[in-house]
Amino acid sequence: MTAFIAAYFPHLSLALGGLCILLAACFRRTPAALFPVLAGLAALLPGWWGLSGPEGASGILCFYAVLLSGITLATVGLTARYADRRGFAGDALYGLLLWSALGMLLLAESDDWLMLIVGLELASLCLYAVVAARLSDPLGTEAALKYFLPGAMALAVLVFGAALVYAGSGSLDIAESLAVGGPLTAAGLALALIGIGFKLSLAPVHLWTPDVYQGAPAPIAAFLSTGSKAATAAALLHVCAEAPPEARELLWPALAGVAGLTMAVGNIGAISQKSIKRVLAYSSIAQMGYIAMAAMAVDEGGGEAALFYLAAFALMDLGAFGAVGLLSGEVGDRDAIEAYRGLGYVHPWRAGALAISLLSLAGLPPTAGFIGKFLVFGAALRAGYVGLAAFGIITAVIGIFYALRIVAALYMQAEVAAHPVIPAPAGPAGSAALWAMAAGLLLLGLFPGALLGPLARLFGGV
Repeated sequence: MTAFIAAYFPHLSLALGGLCILLAACFRRTPAALFPVLAGLAALLPGWWGLSGPEGASGILCFYAVLLSGITLATVGLTARYADRRGFAGDALYGLLLWSALGMLLLAESDDWLMLIVGLELASLCLYAVVAARLSDPLGTEAALKYFLPGAMALAVLVFGAALVYAGSGSLDIAESLAVGGPLTAAGLALALIGIGFKLSLAPVHLWTPDVYQGAPAPIAAFLSTGSKAATAAALLHVCAEAPPEARELLWPALAGVAGLTMAVGNIGAISQKSIKRVLAYSSIAQMGYIAMAAMAVDEGGGEAALFYLAAFALMDLGAFGAVGLLSGEVGDRDAIEAYRGLGYVHPWRAGALAISLLSLAGLPPTAGFIGKFLVFGAALRAGYVGLAAFGIITAVIGIFYALRIVAALYMQAEVAAHPVIPAPAGPAGSAALWAMAAGLLLLGLFPGALLGPLARLFGGV
């Protein structure tokens, strides 16, 4: 396979896969979940080939293809039986998932402002629809509306910021435009970072996240939390890497304050929650604070650390939200933490995957979350952000509490809650996806070199 085909085959696979789903719906002869699986596999394989071969920028793009295609495949596996038994597994659902993944891939790989905006909007428009895919659930419709309205405002801020950068530089290329510098470019960059910060749930523009995650179906919340955040974080890393020194001197203190506030709000806000989906939402907010800290240290190994952490975060949140979906009944999601009492004894395999994901979110060894936090804090220290790294470590310690609280509910109380919910059958695809996430977290925690080696080679080639 040539480098050209490897570069564009993932995009074509996702785009044509979504189109084929809608065409197959006209004949009603093919299972709806078949095409997204085939498209995800087709998008995944060339990206993996490129990750093991080219170095530098092209290899990093292949990493994004592997990561986002893997997230899409896992989401389809977790969604198939879940959506079918709840009556919203239509062809449009899987088509929108693939097209949203295409937008995420375009966003992650964007080299110019126009493609960044197009990718972000394609991913977001599809996500607005799939969040409300369960039409009989008013919480889903409310979540989609709460996601759409501030999302549209954030996009407007991002577009205005990109316009200011273009006005000050005369170029839409991210690297060329930011290299020009000047006050107009710095102002545009600041607005662009605000728009990106909304999609990453950085404080103080994070308030939409808990309500949206709680209202969305659990597998869709997993896709929103992982795919959207990974693609937007990739855009943030690119923008931060290309920012000129004068812009960093002006904006980095504010970004450091945002990163610290995000870590604090996410970890402290999760403590008082009684809903597991809201706990996971606040946890994802905190994780993005660590990513923002790594983005500031992109020249000191922060890029490599952030990419490892993004891979670990995808496994963590897919595993956690996936387990919530597979432990839920056929009416709604099992959301109250109290309803998880004793499930470690009644449903040990699904509860075990949830426990592993939570321990990784808390950053405890021997999981990938521990290695990811270690790398991120190390990059921040090398870049000179000692105070921010120390504050991040303190908030990470706080985050251990709410994760262990849920694990304790699973295993340290030998009785099931008074209002038991019989989980719907997981299905082979959902079970395989869930345990692939749990196994990935342990393998990356025990053998981090399996991913760090390729990442080091990619950054070494830049």
